[in-house]
Amino acid sequence: MSTATAWSMLLVAGVLDVLWALSMKYADGYTRLGWSALSLVLLAAFVWLLGRSLSVLPVGTAYAVWTGIGAVGTVVAGALLFGESLGALRLAGVALVLAGIVLLKLAPA
Repeated sequence: MSTATAWSMLLVAGVLDVLWALSMKYADGYTRLGWSALSLVLLAAFVWLLGRSLSVLPVGTAYAVWTGIGAVGTVVAGALLFGESLGALRLAGVALVLAGIVLLKLAPA
């Protein structure tokens, strides 16, 4: 697998992580069967993609980037879908996470 493919898989895994978190919210403590099933499918999909990307990418970088994508995406999605606050401190935190992702991506392995 090429490095570009591994990064693409990692990006998709990060997006699936966000979708997984949203499906968990909609599953309401695993009391709603459809959303609960979807959350398990998304979980399996992002773990598989993350694992595949780790065959090429450094584990520390890949894991940090993946969790960063999930964290930032979930904060933004929470604000858009559930009206969660996006105050100055939260936005600063998101900016710091994004800066960290960029630095990890640019740093030599």
